Amino acid sequence: MPHDHPLHVDVQVQCHCCRTPQPFRFTSPTDQVVCPFCRNHLGSEKAERRDREHVSLWGQVFSDEREAHAADTAKAAADAATAAALVAGLESRVAALSAGVLTQFDGTASGGVRAELEGELVKRAERRTELADRRTDRLMSALWRLRLLHRDDEKRAGHCVCGKHSVQCAEGIILEQERQAIEEWEGKNAALARAGKRHALPTDQTEAGGRR
Repeated sequence: MPHDHPLHVDVQVQCHCCRTPQPFRFTSPTDQVVCPFCRNHLGSEKAERRDREHVSLWGQVFSDEREAHAADTAKAAADAATAAALVAGLESRVAALSAGVLTQFDGTASGGVRAELEGELVKRAERRTELADRRTDRLMSALWRLRLLHRDDEKRAGHCVCGKHSVQCAEGIILEQERQAIEEWEGKNAALARAGKRHALPTDQTEAGGRR
């Protein structure tokens, strides 16, 4: 199927197989939008191997994104601490020299500097947090969809809904390790959906009434 991505330049595009952002350099509009990791997944007879490897890949990507999110949060906290120290220094300077030399740099000027510094740092921190949350939502949405296909079968004890015994379902075993995180993410986004707010649950699933 032809694609409309730029040719002969490095781009980051969602792989049509694993659905994760991957680096590509296309030389033709007919190049397959499939990353090197997934090229051995083509063909219906390889579906089981493909699903197993995708779950492993998404689990690793989720772990990496979670670490990146923690780093972003720590950086935002460090920026806020730096801003607070700088503002405190400015306020101390104004207080010490307000008797005459800095008459024109009184509360109004000091307040303007403080507002500018705090506003810029807050905007940067909020933007980093927003980008990290979006990455996490994309990954959690993929894991959430997979859990619909690999979870305990209520009608057959000891079996996964995919038909395998629970102890033989590699996908279900991997997803079980992230069950609490998936359920917490689902609960938060389901509440947002009920309130009519922006959420990250797949549209087709929320219209069908959420997780079955």
